[in-house]
Amino acid sequence: MEDVALRDSLPQKQTLLTSWTYRIPALLYEKESETLLAFAEQRTSPDDASSKNLVMATGKRKKSGSGAVTVEWSEFEVVKEAHLERHRTMNPCPLYDKNSKTLFLFFICVEGTVSERWQIQNYTNKARLCYVTSTDIGQSWSELTDLTDLLDEIKSWATFAVGPGHGIQTEGGRLIVPVYAYVSYCSTSCWSCFCRSKCCKVLPFALALYSDDSERKTWQFGEMLPEVSLECEMAEFFDDAQNSLIYCNARNQRGYRVEAVSGDKKLIFQPTSPRKLTETSWGCQGSVVSFPDQTKTSDQSPDQTPNRWLLFTHPSTTKRTELAVYLNKSPSDPNAWSKPWIINSGPSAYSDLAYIGDGWFACLMERGQQSEIEQIACKVFSYSDVEKGTGE
Repeated sequence: MEDVALRDSLPQKQTLLTSWTYRIPALLYEKESETLLAFAEQRTSPDDASSKNLVMATGKRKKSGSGAVTVEWSEFEVVKEAHLERHRTMNPCPLYDKNSKTLFLFFICVEGTVSERWQIQNYTNKARLCYVTSTDIGQSWSELTDLTDLLDEIKSWATFAVGPGHGIQTEGGRLIVPVYAYVSYCSTSCWSCFCRSKCCKVLPFALALYSDDSERKTWQFGEMLPEVSLECEMAEFFDDAQNSLIYCNARNQRGYRVEAVSGDKKLIFQPTSPRKLTETSWGCQGSVVSFPDQTKTSDQSPDQTPNRWLLFTHPSTTKRTELAVYLNKSPSDPNAWSKPWIINSGPSAYSDLAYIGDGWFACLMERGQQSEIEQIACKVFSYSDVEKGTGE
């Protein structure tokens, strides 16, 4: 198992020797080039309103003669194109279109230093939905595209954000970006309203942004989850009839993770939460990825099977500490999650997972010695490690 601190080559016990704070990791693996792309926010302080840039590091997958996999990382560099004048850039969310060989990097651009709390209290959205693209695995980037005014739903939201963490492409070619939005929720009559009377609250709900056309000129939103939910990630798996299903795992503030599944083309999710995956006291982002069923057969390598399992990372206590991996070999069963396997003892917070082939994974995470946001680090581990750690 490899444990690498990004941004520099400092030992694990040391923090970043810089005036910048790095938070909100996002990770993507491009199989053909065997390249990992790590993204994060570059801030002047831990405050969300101090975010300045998105930064990116490139990792090259290496395999030793013994079969062990490691990653060699570059330094973080600023993605200069991911910038909108008089706005700060937040929430990196990368995804890759294998058909056009195009990397999409979604993010939000928030006006000035306006906080999320202010937007919610004043029911005034100051965030914009943007992306840049790359056709050379992040070596160069397109100009920024702003989708905000093309999506009518955003006009009725108090505010919103993408991810953070990776988006996905389904086997059918659809691109899916995880999103959450704050809306006026009326408990006595309609699902969502604008009266903002005493019966209404401004609450967050997760949903998906997706595109089906090959040129990615058309984007639309699915429906919001019926349960209060925040930062989310999604993964594709298949039922016994090989129907594609989209799994959503979202942050909550009620002591448990929100889980939901959609088999609908419009991405209408049905909650499945058995409240088995615990949440931190105030909630924390978590990551989920699907990967090939690792059951060994004589005529088929694991990476060729259409069956998928799920892996999930999240702090395993009520505080942001003890980052753990959870395994689910039966994604249709929300009770099938394994016990947690701790991959980072001590302060840990946001994370993002990637399956990097041959039964290996990479996890980009926030961690530290005194605080969970001292360092962005990457841990590489195998399915064999997961089996041993979870006891599955």
